[in-house]
Amino acid sequence: MNVSKWDIFELELDGPDSGNPFLDVTFAATLSKGNRTVEVPGFYDGNGTYRLRYMPDDEGEWHWLTRSNAAALDGKTGTFTCTPAKPDAHGPVQVVHKYHFAHADGTPYFPFGTTCYAWTHQPLEMQAETLETLEKSGFNKIRMCVFPKDYPYNVNEPLHDVYQRDADGGIDFDRPNPDAFRHFEKQVRALMDLGIEADIIILHPYDRWGYADMTADQDCRYIAYLTARLAAFRNVWWSLANEYDFLLNTKPMHQWDRYFHVIEENDPHRHLKSIHNGDRTMNFDHRKPWVDHVCIQNAEVKRTNEWRDQYGKPLVNDELQYEGNVWQAWGCISAQELVHRFWTTVMRGGYAGHGETYTHPEDLLWWAKGGKLYGESWKRIAFLRSLIEEDVTKGLTPLTNEWMWDRVSAGEDEKVRYIYFGEHQPSIWAKGLPLEDGDYQLDLIDTWNMTVERLEKVPAPKVHPTRHGKVVRGLKPDAAFGVELPSRPYLALRIRDLRG
Repeated sequence: MNVSKWDIFELELDGPDSGNPFLDVTFAATLSKGNRTVEVPGFYDGNGTYRLRYMPDDEGEWHWLTRSNAAALDGKTGTFTCTPAKPDAHGPVQVVHKYHFAHADGTPYFPFGTTCYAWTHQPLEMQAETLETLEKSGFNKIRMCVFPKDYPYNVNEPLHDVYQRDADGGIDFDRPNPDAFRHFEKQVRALMDLGIEADIIILHPYDRWGYADMTADQDCRYIAYLTARLAAFRNVWWSLANEYDFLLNTKPMHQWDRYFHVIEENDPHRHLKSIHNGDRTMNFDHRKPWVDHVCIQNAEVKRTNEWRDQYGKPLVNDELQYEGNVWQAWGCISAQELVHRFWTTVMRGGYAGHGETYTHPEDLLWWAKGGKLYGESWKRIAFLRSLIEEDVTKGLTPLTNEWMWDRVSAGEDEKVRYIYFGEHQPSIWAKGLPLEDGDYQLDLIDTWNMTVERLEKVPAPKVHPTRHGKVVRGLKPDAAFGVELPSRPYLALRIRDLRG
């Protein structure tokens, strides 16, 4: 068997189907190449079928050896060959340069994501529409729940129960429903084919089926099963919970650390792991070593560089409120305000998440169910992504060395610097521009109209002394030149260093 690098090797074996194989049968394998060995968990897929998946990351011949407490699954051996990666396969996303991301082959990755919590639980026609919308939207990450969601605008029954029903019609939380998981992973693969990362939300509090009330042991078994099924997909991220703090009454803090460890024990590929807060004052302790990046919700986006410094990890603000017109305050900001928050977050060295919550007669809100996008922010977010991917190689580092940057947002990366004015509308600007004249390209970016206009240098404005004859506090000497601006909000400057 030949398997492309960062694609999926899948082993299928027949085994026992009596009793409860989900609880009674253990199944795993050791994969080896040269002196390297990897332990990989398998899983029961129903009807006497057992599977094991692995994403090879090294070309050449691999050997596998199974082990199980069932004779039919134990001691099986075989080989497969890992061939070069396909052109569009860059490997799983990893943390690089402390605050940023890249694929395993070094290709930079800048997340510009959206949220569709329960899109995989909607009718199949709507799911197909969601994928069509995503293909043209410009988003490269999506937050999505494994479990269905019970919340305003999302009260329909799911396409599948995630666990099987017992004889009395109740949900048996010791028997996962393979049909549900097969469908979920089918959609994860569809996202992978589109080049979109699947940020998989494992637990959440919005529930009427009982999934949020499973015991700690059931939670651990569920997380292990989910991880074994999906870890071989290169586009997977693990989000342990959406709004974990709303579950603390039944899942105390020590359990969340254990859940992180269960993922680590069952994911040989070490996909990115995070956890998401509800109350803005309840940020998880993202400094813990098993948390790979900071995932928060908070509308105070000018604090982005503060959170980066606090946790020392990449910062993804996945809920900085949503474009829409629902009555809840979190879901009725304007498209222009959401775009503004995206720009502020990115210029301050972080990453942001989109959501759309426009009322619909059938409650078909993108944020809840997917389908179509009706708003205007997604186009401008795609424009921002195109700028960043054109200019940035590592990730933006925010400018923080003057009080100026507490108001205006600016970030730089090697040969490029951006200055985003947001609500400010100066007529002339020099701060943050080079102190020496030279070969620089200056562009004015209209973040809403999505235009880029070349600017010419003008004499820099002078720093005014105070009445005591001293330079104004915090201001550095004048730049070598300035630029004239049209005095309207939501503009940005791009300064490209064209010197050798």
